[in-house]
Amino acid sequence: MLTLRQLRYLAALASHRHFGRAAEACAVTQPALSMQIRELEQELGVELIERRSGDVSLTDIGVEVVRRAEHVLAATRDLVDFAQHRGRVLTGRLQLGIIPSLAPYVLPKILPVLQRRYPELRVELRETQTKGLMEELAAGSLDVVMLALPTGDAEVETLKLFDDPFLLAVPATDERPVRVPVRQDGIDQKKLILLEEGHCLRDQALALCGNARADANLGTMGLGATSLATVMQMVASGYGVTLLPRVAVDVEVRDDRVKLLRFADPVPGRTIGLAWRRTSPRKADFAALGQIITEALDKALGKSAAPQRTRAAS
Repeated sequence: MLTLRQLRYLAALASHRHFGRAAEACAVTQPALSMQIRELEQELGVELIERRSGDVSLTDIGVEVVRRAEHVLAATRDLVDFAQHRGRVLTGRLQLGIIPSLAPYVLPKILPVLQRRYPELRVELRETQTKGLMEELAAGSLDVVMLALPTGDAEVETLKLFDDPFLLAVPATDERPVRVPVRQDGIDQKKLILLEEGHCLRDQALALCGNARADANLGTMGLGATSLATVMQMVASGYGVTLLPRVAVDVEVRDDRVKLLRFADPVPGRTIGLAWRRTSPRKADFAALGQIITEALDKALGKSAAPQRTRAAS
């Protein structure tokens, strides 16, 4: 008989592509995991895994079985959450995912508040790029993610938290006065320093410049930085300019070699929100989490940001 354990082992193997690493992630021995995978193949009557020396890959039918298995595992997780958290807001474990261009600026403000107001809550954090977060959310590895909206995924429900306007960070030697707003078309694309591919902030910068090509000679010396801190050091050293989200200003702009220019209307920016599976029973938790986030960031952003629930467009 097919079991949830077998599906969990298969999902782990699909993720790690290695029996040893998958077994370690599942806290079992490699022979035990391998045996369960073989029993699953026998139960289904198909080969799911192509076994090679030091590596494994999924067969075509294995890819589809893993996709369906992840939906089953996510639904199982939602069932457990429904039973354990019914009537109790923000208790137990909460697996929160967050994108790198938010984590260093938002988490220090919201985690102390969460710990103080909800001492029975145990937050487990996962910081990675949007694509990875959405995959883990769909698989049930994460309960809720904080990212830029919209998600473009019809299987999730979202909660708008706040608007995060962009500013143009330039070297202090830049001749443009800080009191005069800059136009969006005034950005010198050849001097624009971007985060590496995969970061939504990079995509937003490319869209703002009216250039959807990721290889369009944008970014000084082909730089693709992994963090805003690195990008800001490049700006401070005079290598170029960058778009900086307002939420990051207090942390990233502490260098006299950098100045910020505001944009003329319409001011470009991004919308930040929470996203979770439509099937999740913990919507009250996510609403409470959203309220804490908006309250904690209200002072820093200098304006009120009332949550508004929306459903992601397909």
